[in-house]
Amino acid sequence: MSGSRRGSDLRLGRYSETGQIYLLTSVVHDRIPLFSHWQTGRLVVQEFRRVQEQGLAESLAWVVMPDHFHWLVTLKKGSLGMLMRKVKSRSALSLLRLGHTSQQVWQKGYHDRAIRREEDLQSVARYIVANPLRAGLVQRIGDYPLWDAVWL
Repeated sequence: MSGSRRGSDLRLGRYSETGQIYLLTSVVHDRIPLFSHWQTGRLVVQEFRRVQEQGLAESLAWVVMPDHFHWLVTLKKGSLGMLMRKVKSRSALSLLRLGHTSQQVWQKGYHDRAIRREEDLQSVARYIVANPLRAGLVQRIGDYPLWDAVWL
């Protein structure tokens, strides 16, 4: 297992494998819709891009919803815990610095699901980017500003 095993960042049995594809989800504290405006959501997107530039993960698809995000990634280096700590702490710091909030930004922890090799990645990506449609935020996926997928 990569990284340390602290109760605050790894649940019992969590295993990080480089080269593995994961669907990651994190939720805003108390489900406050901090990312209702695309400008605040872009702060999370910047962190997705930063960890990719650092060679920690390759983003395959993502959506930033008003109160959570879904992120399909290939883990390239380190652990899931380290990856999520970087994205969550840096995005929270940006929100605090810019005065978008003065409270805790993220709920503790995150959800992860390893994607099996035989699963259709494009179907998983379509499910992710269709979140705004299912939530009734837009009529067409293209109308929502906070998503991307490598297949599009």
